[in-house]
Amino acid sequence: LLPPLSQWKERNQRWASVLVSLCSLDGEPAFLFTLRSSTLKGRHKGDVSFAGGKSDPSDSDVVATALREAREELGVNVRIEKVWGVLKPLRDSGMVIAPVLANLGPLEELNFKPNPGEVDEIFTLSLSHLCNPQNRGYTHFRTGDKYGYTLPVFRNGKHRVWGLTAVALDHTLKLIHLFSGSLLIPELK
Repeated sequence: LLPPLSQWKERNQRWASVLVSLCSLDGEPAFLFTLRSSTLKGRHKGDVSFAGGKSDPSDSDVVATALREAREELGVNVRIEKVWGVLKPLRDSGMVIAPVLANLGPLEELNFKPNPGEVDEIFTLSLSHLCNPQNRGYTHFRTGDKYGYTLPVFRNGKHRVWGLTAVALDHTLKLIHLFSGSLLIPELK
């Protein structure tokens, strides 16, 4: 995990943040996702994503951006104490995206008020589902007539987690696996 990256503003880079939200549902560790509104403009409408978006001038750093976006999209206030840190930055079309890892705790204790202009659906995928090899695959992209790159994809019935959301999720799952002996994942308190 990295420290908050407020220096990105100083480098004059365009940046955004997503809140990689750990939670628990009925005591089982899970991740919280949104299905972006199909009425949004742009290429990511209708995609599965973590809550997030571009920074505002008033955001002090990438953590502030992620927390503000979660408040705007999900209608929940995530306290700074719930943030575990910032994952490796991702790049997409000239934008730097900071995945901010947070533990929301038991989902049953949260009262979501999703913004219908931004979110069609909120759902979770359990850690056990995401770690099952049958629910994981890869998407291969080509650039011109050459092999380009490969990204992870996570399948779940009607929803498919892919693109940068899948990359941020994959990084997080690797961290959890690496530290699974020392993290209190089952309680997610």
